[in-house]
Amino acid sequence: MIPTSIGLLSELETLKLDGNSLRGEITETHLTSFSKLNDLDLSHNSLSLKFVPGWIPPFQLIGLRLASCKLGPNFPNWLHNQYQLCGLDISDAGIHGSAPEWFWHKLPLLIVLNMSHNNFEGSIPNLQLSFQLDAYFIDLSSNQHEGAIPSFFLHAESLILSENKFSDVSTLLCGNDTTAGLVYLDLTNNQINGHLPDCWDSVNTLLVLDLSNNKLSGKIPPSMGSLNNLKALVLRNNSLTGELPASLKNCTNLFLLDVAQNLLSGPIPSWIGDKLQQLTILSLSENHFSGNISMHLCYLEHLQVLDLSRNNLSNRIPVCIKNFSAISQRSFNIADGGPDFSLVLYIVNITLMWKGADSWFKDPEFSLTAIDLSDNHLSGEIPKEIVYLAGLHSLNLSRNNLKGEIPSEIGNLTSLDFLDLSRNELCGKIPTSLSQIDGMGVLDLSNNNLSGRIPSGGHMDTFGASFFEGNPNLCGQQLNKTCPEDMKPAKPQEPTTHDDSDFYEGLYMCLGFGFFTGFWCLLGPLLFWRAWRIAYIRLLNKVTDYIYVMVALKIGR
Repeated sequence: MIPTSIGLLSELETLKLDGNSLRGEITETHLTSFSKLNDLDLSHNSLSLKFVPGWIPPFQLIGLRLASCKLGPNFPNWLHNQYQLCGLDISDAGIHGSAPEWFWHKLPLLIVLNMSHNNFEGSIPNLQLSFQLDAYFIDLSSNQHEGAIPSFFLHAESLILSENKFSDVSTLLCGNDTTAGLVYLDLTNNQINGHLPDCWDSVNTLLVLDLSNNKLSGKIPPSMGSLNNLKALVLRNNSLTGELPASLKNCTNLFLLDVAQNLLSGPIPSWIGDKLQQLTILSLSENHFSGNISMHLCYLEHLQVLDLSRNNLSNRIPVCIKNFSAISQRSFNIADGGPDFSLVLYIVNITLMWKGADSWFKDPEFSLTAIDLSDNHLSGEIPKEIVYLAGLHSLNLSRNNLKGEIPSEIGNLTSLDFLDLSRNELCGKIPTSLSQIDGMGVLDLSNNNLSGRIPSGGHMDTFGASFFEGNPNLCGQQLNKTCPEDMKPAKPQEPTTHDDSDFYEGLYMCLGFGFFTGFWCLLGPLLFWRAWRIAYIRLLNKVTDYIYVMVALKIGR
């Protein structure tokens, strides 16, 4: 705990105790003697500030940082008497309700304001404030603010309003304020609805614009093409329709373009590859894009993440994908020819289908490389040129109509951690070179027409039967199925008669009985009875005489 005797240090101008394990209460008794104090930082401790109502501090602070300290539930009214504040951080302070109007009138003096991760609610009044200098940083994220975004926020350089309930952005953008110097605008996870306003030329200083996870509808307005300084444009998870406006080709500095999870349609524009050649991340997934994968995309030498999954794309995968030179390298150094990623307070967030599930990545070093063309109508063979992408970490071509064999040299992709070729019409054997990829965590070849032995050895033995099922002609230990060449030839069996012995025994008995009956019934009487023997000889003589006469008559004629 901080003892009250700290007040004996009455000459202190700066008191920084942030990032420790301090606990307990701070009262006015601790601070009454600090008449010269101008910088106070108690952030990231377990402290609770409890001042009597109406307390007036003896000091005038320039910087005050109380992040993660408990100030609430009410707004700290003692700030009303601080007239020189330039930096204020009261984030995660347990404050409820709304900030009083007098507080917003202090905003023109503030350079840094962080009130994130509280429970502020209600709308912010759209005041007419006079700014001599633009605020550098304003963060009101993770609160319950609602309604329209006031136009005076345009005077911030970095404005983070994510995780609120704001519903209207037109007041901010279309207020005819020509002094805007906005560079970074984050409005993710709000309730902004309706069409995007078509007055983006008022904020043409923007470098980063993130409107993901809202309720936007309609077409992307053409005026967004006036944001020619823009480096990152994220419109993910809305209900935007129509085609990508051609005016976006003017945003030649873009390194991140993410319009995934919308209702966009039409072909993938060729100008993406022709004009946006600084692109490093391109995500158009979960839309209604159709037609071919444009060969112009192959001009994107810096591209490291390409996600075109869950669309209506058809025909072949272009062989020119080997031109993605950033992916063809096993290591990528931003300083060596890569685009400039130095953005104010911006960490790139990307969502990809990774190992069978949508995953979220914070990747400021851009070490991730991925190609996802899954769940389309692609046909033809997997281009052999894909084996040149030696730095690729994730390749997903599943749920298409791909045919032919898996490229035999696919083992050259030694950086692969995820490979999904399932639910296609691939045939032939599984290349043995796959066993050379030591770091592969997931391999899915199920539901194809593959045949022969599954390669064994190394990590290949760790994949279960589910990753190979749906290939009736596959065999190997992974499927617990013996291959034909492993079966020992059967020894010829000697003929056996014991099964038919009863039949032959009966046959022989019948033959013997018939011989016995015929002998004794016909020949027996001739041998033992003299009258039968004389009659039999006379019959033979008559037959002989008759034959002799008939033959003589024939000769005489």
